[in-house]
Amino acid sequence: MTDNIDIDRSLGFTIAARNARGRLVRLGPVLESIISAHAYPPAIEKLLAEALVLTALLGATLKDDSGQMTLQAQTEGGPIDLLVCDYRGGELRGYIKFDAERLAEMPVNPTLFALFGKGYLAITFDQVATGERYQGIVPLEGATLADAAESYFAQSEQIPSLIRIGVTRDEHGCVAGGLMLQHLAEGEEGRDRIHTRLDHPEWEHVAILGSTIKIEELAQRDLPLETIVWRLFNEETEVRLLGGASLTKGCRCDVVHIRDVLSKFPAEERANMADDTGKIGVDCAFCSRIFAIPVAELENAGETTK
Repeated sequence: MTDNIDIDRSLGFTIAARNARGRLVRLGPVLESIISAHAYPPAIEKLLAEALVLTALLGATLKDDSGQMTLQAQTEGGPIDLLVCDYRGGELRGYIKFDAERLAEMPVNPTLFALFGKGYLAITFDQVATGERYQGIVPLEGATLADAAESYFAQSEQIPSLIRIGVTRDEHGCVAGGLMLQHLAEGEEGRDRIHTRLDHPEWEHVAILGSTIKIEELAQRDLPLETIVWRLFNEETEVRLLGGASLTKGCRCDVVHIRDVLSKFPAEERANMADDTGKIGVDCAFCSRIFAIPVAELENAGETTK
């Protein structure tokens, strides 16, 4: 496999004359590593790939590397019980909990409503440096997660947005890419963003150009992200690239941390948690690993800390 400089990477850009900003993301080996930890059927694999791309697009807007962005979808009536992904400092993780029997009754390409039923999308930004936390919740409406995210920005942020996501699978594994364009009001600080549509009709021009992106381009491994920006906006007076950022798998399960947490439980409770072999099994839903911690090690750890 040849080097792909734009796999597992994001790229930001601005179009100052149009008061617009954009971001591109493409995931390859990182995506494959996350989904291969689970035996997901095709429909769930594709949905999680879309969710991880969306998480990367939104998370990359964080200015603080220690901050975290979490995307969560919960449902009422669909075979999916929970979808959760998060982003922190370029690290991605995510998983989907679903009812396999109910999913098997669905068509090959189920709709978003069929998968989720009556559900909602929650997007949470945690700014660790300032201690600020913001969450927006919108109904899961539209044909795709991208549609639901556009509704989030329209309803919660009053920011006109365009989001497109493409997913495919080739001989190297799953690959997915996404584009997000947003209108930013000139001098928007201290003013209501709801007026952006009236103040800057050129947003429609940017959105029309962005809509010409082909889904297969977003998920094309050997197509540089900079080339996509040029194809879409080469007739603009100035398009400023903001530089790219690498994306990695970021499951944060840690044996030392798990032992520390378990050691804080009373000895009787730890004994009740243990199986017949004297070990406590701790399951990480994100990476599908089970950590078997011997109770005897916890007892020894507790004695050394006294």
